[in-house]
Amino acid sequence: MPKCQNCGAFVTDAYARVFTPRNVDDPRVCPECTDKIRDGAEIRRARSPRNN
Repeated sequence: MPKCQNCGAFVTDAYARVFTPRNVDDPRVCPECTDKIRDGAEIRRARSPRNN
């Protein structure tokens, strides 16, 4: 099962397939990471709070 590298939360296989590069099993950030966002190929701290 894929897990988020940032918070350790479970993510689905479909989420990992879409949001990770080839040959990487676990995404760097997931929807549960309220303080991080994907910015192109990088991960950065959110500039404003996210509403989940």
